Amino acid sequence: MTTAIPYRVTTPRVLRSEWHKFWTLRSTWITLAAASALVLAVGITMGSTYDGDDSEIDTVVFVLLGTQLSQLCVAVLGILVTASEYSTGMIRASLTAVPRRVPVLWSKAGVFAAVAFGLGFLTNVITFLVAQIWLSDGDKATSLTDPGVLGALAGNAAGITLISLIALGLGALLRSVPAAIGAFVGAVLILPEILGMLPYDAVNHFPTQSAESLGSATHLAGAASPAMGLLSLALWAAAVLTAAALLLRRRDV
Repeated sequence: MTTAIPYRVTTPRVLRSEWHKFWTLRSTWITLAAASALVLAVGITMGSTYDGDDSEIDTVVFVLLGTQLSQLCVAVLGILVTASEYSTGMIRASLTAVPRRVPVLWSKAGVFAAVAFGLGFLTNVITFLVAQIWLSDGDKATSLTDPGVLGALAGNAAGITLISLIALGLGALLRSVPAAIGAFVGAVLILPEILGMLPYDAVNHFPTQSAESLGSATHLAGAASPAMGLLSLALWAAAVLTAAALLLRRRDV
């Protein structure tokens, strides 16, 4: 007679474990609150001080300028989700509980992506509606039902989420919070801006440039299409996370 194993490692259980770990970190609450507050504060400022000088800028892009700041907050949180476990030594307990290792990384990425996109989209919608209190009587009067608006609000959230997944993957690759933040700022934020001065269309497919094409209700001149931008971002995130998964299987810890 064989005795049934009462507890097995399953995907739902690993996800539930990572969900609890995610919300028990003080940094989670601080960074998410800061990210949302930045978007809302900048959106209110842009709406309440608008005087018609930026009429050529897409309304969604205009009210969500704060996401350029919040993006860094969410990316840092993505790095903390993975790299902080190496600094505290908790990664040993996580990998002991899940010997196959890779499900830990995918579960972290899945939990983080769901929260980042959900909160980002909700914050974008609220910011857009609040900003329209001041913009509704001018040339930037726009509603959620106008063509492309909801898609741009969701696209902006998706872009930040995918860029932050790249940061999460860098955290797993480098296993150091400072090193991962430095690599993210240098390789993802600064380097593409420098290369953007070169006359090559391929630059449009770097992460930050691809994200820009997702957050506009109207097509940006010279930018990739939203579909191509989403595909490029997804491939970047998948490549970094796959590299992190391969190294996670090969390393001792």
